[in-house]
Amino acid sequence: MERNMKFYWKLFLSTFYISAFTFGGGYVIVPLMKKRFVEDYKWIEEEEMLDMIAIAQSSPGAIAVNTSIIIGYRLGGVLGALITVLGTVTPPLVILSLVSLAYGLIIDNFVVKCVVRGMQIGVAAVVVDVVITMVAQVLEKKMKLPIIIMLVAFVAAFFIHLNIVIIILLSGCVGASELLFHKFKKRGNKK
Repeated sequence: MERNMKFYWKLFLSTFYISAFTFGGGYVIVPLMKKRFVEDYKWIEEEEMLDMIAIAQSSPGAIAVNTSIIIGYRLGGVLGALITVLGTVTPPLVILSLVSLAYGLIIDNFVVKCVVRGMQIGVAAVVVDVVITMVAQVLEKKMKLPIIIMLVAFVAAFFIHLNIVIIILLSGCVGASELLFHKFKKRGNKK
């Protein structure tokens, strides 16, 4: 793919559009980015996109911004990362600035409360859809370790009430150990 002004403009508009017309944060924006860059443009493979999302989730900061940085860097280097971040953060920045000006006037408005409640329901539905899709993809590939990690993480969070940071760190350590194990195993087989 040729990285010219048209490409960077398309990259900016894609992230800007997704960010401007999506409510609910990163867990709603990320699947839309996946649809745009994997399914519509075919710039990224699905498995690579899932890896990018996993990295974005485990990095500090907003998942939508982290994902846009990774996608932008993957597609257009440092300039691509800057462009996708600008496209992702500009709409919320403008919208929140405008809302903050009128916050006192609309906070007690019944219609506004109903709209916000409806958006919460829609966001919950999208998050559930993302979870089901990602779990289905892992189960479809019959990847034993990720399935075990998902089940143990669920039990630890839901039943044991273990701090989510500890779960993420432990899951990351297990995944990194598995990766290193396979890397050294391949080196050993080559010798």
